[in-house]
Amino acid sequence: MIVIAENLNTRNTAYMEAIKEFDPETIKRLSGELVNAGADVVNIQCSLDGSGDEEILPKVVDVVVQSHDPIICIDTRNFDALKRAIPFCKKPPIINYLSLEEQNPEDILTLCRNNQCWLIIRALRGIIPTSLEGKLQVLEELIEMANAADIPNVRLFADPSVVHIGRGMGQEHMVSSHECILALKEMVDPPINTIAWISNVSTGLHKKLKPIVNASFLTYMAGAGLDAAIVDVLDPEVMRAVYLVRSFRDEIIFSQADLEGAA
Repeated sequence: MIVIAENLNTRNTAYMEAIKEFDPETIKRLSGELVNAGADVVNIQCSLDGSGDEEILPKVVDVVVQSHDPIICIDTRNFDALKRAIPFCKKPPIINYLSLEEQNPEDILTLCRNNQCWLIIRALRGIIPTSLEGKLQVLEELIEMANAADIPNVRLFADPSVVHIGRGMGQEHMVSSHECILALKEMVDPPINTIAWISNVSTGLHKKLKPIVNASFLTYMAGAGLDAAIVDVLDPEVMRAVYLVRSFRDEIIFSQADLEGAA
């Protein structure tokens, strides 16, 4: 399982202050903590809507890459920011994300193809579909678009779009997201990678409950064959679940001492 650190996001007060003031040392320290905690990939978000990303995002990407050289997941709704940030990546980055809401999908697909980027395709068109059929319909359209742009399935990550379990139809979304991963594994040929933003499931819950819910949901989705998870890598409960999933899949050699360290 690929672990993508979600921590450099707009909810991280110290990180956002470092962006506002452009404090490279703080950005270096914060991203270093994520790599040391076990992140395979670092997701970088500088705003919710992409405003101003064309100026700040490339700088942040450059600091993180020069300091620690992880794979970068570029999280922005700003196409100019994508174009400017990709050249700072020493390894092909993951673009987070393409949905059926984008106004310029052809531009994003061309950019990904020309730079050999990985691409997250997200089940989203106006609203997040609740049903398995709705999620698959959107993802199938996005797969066809990507393939038509010469982006093979091996470079795609399909995201069923996780929502809060506490919202109106949250539990139905959880079930359909799990079923979506199963269906993608069984139906799509050549095979496609799957991904989920795990922490979305616990949004709005009490702080004490979040680690338990997130770790349990990660295990639930892993059982369906999830390939990559966007998680809080500084959460010991979640990283213990990651360790166990990798052990159960025989991706690593299990050690009680390592498990105790992960906890």
